[in-house]
Amino acid sequence: MSLTDFLNKQFIRVIQWNEQQDGVLAYRYPMQDMEIENGGQLTVRETQLALFVNEGQIADVFGPGLHTLNTRNLPILTDLMNWSKDFESPFKSDVYFFSTRLQMDQKWGTATPVTIRDREFGAIRVRSYGTYAYRVADPRAFFKNVSGTREAYYVADLEGQLRAMIVERMADAFAESDLPFLDMAQNQSALAEKIAGATQPGFSALGLDLNQFVVQSVSLPDELQKIMDQRIGRGMAGDVSQLTQFEAAESLEEAAQNPGGTAGMGVGLGAGVAMAQVLMGQAGGTAAKPAGARFCSDCGKPLPAGARFCPECGKQQ
Repeated sequence: MSLTDFLNKQFIRVIQWNEQQDGVLAYRYPMQDMEIENGGQLTVRETQLALFVNEGQIADVFGPGLHTLNTRNLPILTDLMNWSKDFESPFKSDVYFFSTRLQMDQKWGTATPVTIRDREFGAIRVRSYGTYAYRVADPRAFFKNVSGTREAYYVADLEGQLRAMIVERMADAFAESDLPFLDMAQNQSALAEKIAGATQPGFSALGLDLNQFVVQSVSLPDELQKIMDQRIGRGMAGDVSQLTQFEAAESLEEAAQNPGGTAGMGVGLGAGVAMAQVLMGQAGGTAAKPAGARFCSDCGKPLPAGARFCPECGKQQ
């Protein structure tokens, strides 16, 4: 090296990273035409980790604190450089900073419905979405498998990969779950825990820690939701006879408590008619609920035989 080259070369005395924007996971400290001075200072903030890389080989990792750079606290780099004593000359090495802050409110969801087998409805397609949070936990694994030698690596660069991983694990968790679809909405916390447990190994392989995972919604596509609503409506219509019996019994009890006056007579008469209809239905087996009776899927009113539209609400059947 000529004297001119030596004088033109810049020596770094202080290495630090001030995060000036959100969403940065990894940052390479600018080292072009620069060398680190022996005894220089490395500042790693509370939400950071620093990684030294020498000739493409990972050397030392530093946690939060102020570090003086010499052979005593660069053991791996010292061994790689074959230094037998404290180096006195500047040295060249790449330094990468990693943000360990929690990356919160990350969105995940199914771009298209996922087909699962439900024990009540058979094969159905479900949609789901929610949020999650993670942080960089292992800078070595993250450097090797994700960020590499890029000048900066952002949350947005990793978003698609993580979302695809979560949806894949979600489908597996749905398939292995014993919960029918109707119970999933009431057990979203347990479902989220199951999905998070299945997803964590994939995050760990990338050097990440999955800190929070939330399932906000589990639903059916619109066309399947309409079919389920119709099924629920038919189930409710099947209880009409029981509801009529209950109302008739309530009316009789009220009439018995108020035997005098025209109001009591009216209640008693109405209750008697209602009870008679119920009893006739029970005796004949068809009056209360004729065989083959159809009900509107929208308003629940009885439908005439062969009717394609509800006479009450006009809903197509």
